[in-house]
Amino acid sequence: MRTEFDRVHVTAHGNVAVLTLNHPEVMNAASVSMIRGAAQALAFIEEPDSGFRALIITGEGRGFCSGANLMEAPPAHRSPSEAIGATLETAYHPFLRRLRDCRLPIVTAVNGAAAGIGMSIALMGDLVAAARSAYFLQAFARIGLVPDGGSTWLLPRLIGLARAKELSLLAERLPAETALQWGLINRVFDDAALMDEAMKLAIRLADGPVSLGAIRRLYWQSPHSTYEHQLDLERQAQQGATRTEDFVEGVGAFLLKRPPTFKGK
Repeated sequence: MRTEFDRVHVTAHGNVAVLTLNHPEVMNAASVSMIRGAAQALAFIEEPDSGFRALIITGEGRGFCSGANLMEAPPAHRSPSEAIGATLETAYHPFLRRLRDCRLPIVTAVNGAAAGIGMSIALMGDLVAAARSAYFLQAFARIGLVPDGGSTWLLPRLIGLARAKELSLLAERLPAETALQWGLINRVFDDAALMDEAMKLAIRLADGPVSLGAIRRLYWQSPHSTYEHQLDLERQAQQGATRTEDFVEGVGAFLLKRPPTFKGK
């Protein structure tokens, strides 16, 4: 089953949804229409009765996302600087926040170039898998801009300040293998195996308990918290987890020494 949105399509693979950025002619450069299409696709995937329990994000063709679509003309009544600021605030930022707050665990399958805002989208995955030929690029300095899409928040936390500044100031390609060594991503696979392997990861997540959503939320909350505050957030989340059917199933399976069958409830 395939559902179309603007420059994006969603395919269902059991309880795994695959959201594919779909403008291969420009290596899926992110236009405003694409980002809004992706936001609509995400709302569709997150509907309570959708049956989806995990999400894969990837790109059509030979690229994941080559960055913002620079061929997109700004509105006639705005200067380029006004247009860029407005586009970030009204399109890209809401979509990135939606990914952060998604109730489903996310696997990003980086099948080629992930540059600029495309790199930010790729790194929003809870698990980031990349093709061996893929690369990551903080391209902003090449055209006289600064990193956006949350890059200056994400990168120091993932790989440290020195490497984050190196990527952004030198604007050099980071091959997938090096990204794995640096701890920026989780897995690297041969190109032909990427989607199959990403699907295996997503199925494992989809078969997991509903508490996976709470786990990803706690990790997003942790950089803003003191130790004491995080302990309290964990307490609240744990209390919520104990009220789920999956907790009852998990404990019962443990006591009976059998694999659990979680329902995501």
